[in-house]
Amino acid sequence: MKNTSHQLVIGNSENMDAIGDETVDLVITSPPYPMIEMWDEIFGELNCAVSEAIVVGDGKLAFKLMNEELNKIWKEVDRKIKPGGFVCINIGDATRSIGGKFRLYSNHTEITKYFDSLGYDVLPMILWRKQTNKPNKFMGSGMLPAGAYVTLEHEYILIFRKSDARRFNTLGKSVRRQSAFFWEERNVWFSDIWFDLKGTSQIMKNNSSRERSAAYPFELPYRIINMYSLQGDLVLDPFLGTGTTALAAMVLGRNSNGCEIDPDFKSVINKKLSEAKTVSNTVINQRLKSHIEFVKKRESENKIMKHTSNLYKFPLISKQEVEIKFPIIKEIRKIGTFAFDVVYDIIEANLESNDTIRDLESTISELNVQSTLDDWI
Repeated sequence: MKNTSHQLVIGNSENMDAIGDETVDLVITSPPYPMIEMWDEIFGELNCAVSEAIVVGDGKLAFKLMNEELNKIWKEVDRKIKPGGFVCINIGDATRSIGGKFRLYSNHTEITKYFDSLGYDVLPMILWRKQTNKPNKFMGSGMLPAGAYVTLEHEYILIFRKSDARRFNTLGKSVRRQSAFFWEERNVWFSDIWFDLKGTSQIMKNNSSRERSAAYPFELPYRIINMYSLQGDLVLDPFLGTGTTALAAMVLGRNSNGCEIDPDFKSVINKKLSEAKTVSNTVINQRLKSHIEFVKKRESENKIMKHTSNLYKFPLISKQEVEIKFPIIKEIRKIGTFAFDVVYDIIEANLESNDTIRDLESTISELNVQSTLDDWI
């Protein structure tokens, strides 16, 4: 497993000249959401006409101008991504009253239209159904008809592909097989509705001048990077925020670039990435435990698993999984103010033993993981 490199640029991602054109394999990001009030100030700083439109109650104009600002970033993203690469965008729609009128502002529609205009293949999206426990979550006229509004309890993960499907040479095919995921993971990840992802607090926990972030849970970029890239690929997040995408890329053996306009995120990102070794242990621990439990359940039901991992020797459902390898972080080297190199090991089972499940459980216990993924959101 080769080392990976991770670099952050502080600045407006409208211009990412530090990243080579057509070098990026996957973009995964969550931008500020137009027409969500907490982002008004940022959009107003980018274009004062946004603030003026809100003040005079012209919601449609404000919405149009905000998305025009995002389109500048999407245009730059298009310049950086390779043909065959994927762009995955976590975005929510907005509901808001402006000028005495309540309405929906469909952010996911605007972004989809723009990428379609650039010639991208628009692929099936994922609906992230967020959990809510609010007893009074409905809006409008309560129990009286013809005046109430349904609540927004979901966000979108939009998926676009630039030009034709990616092609792989001999080496690429080998890395692709090593980057495989489990059959049971595929059945969850490739559903078009995700129920099992918890949202994360938008309140900043440090002393940053910015009180809120657009952070998503670690599991979101972790899944997307698994699904749409190979080990050694380059992942880009043009709205890096607290650095969750870069962290997931590190853990999965991908390279990453990130762009963040707010310099106050420096300490948050540096701290998060410097602790990626512990996160790597946690993720491998949970992933192997889950597969072991899956195998045990299948065996208890007398269901045959026809294939076996070449490296780990545990049972598998499909032939496509047999070359799977889990890179685990051995060392993180800080090589600049905002640059890291990561060195990996590959977890191996005791190939001299016939009791693979026991050996893997022993390997997991040796990782000595005390934290959960919730600690690294």
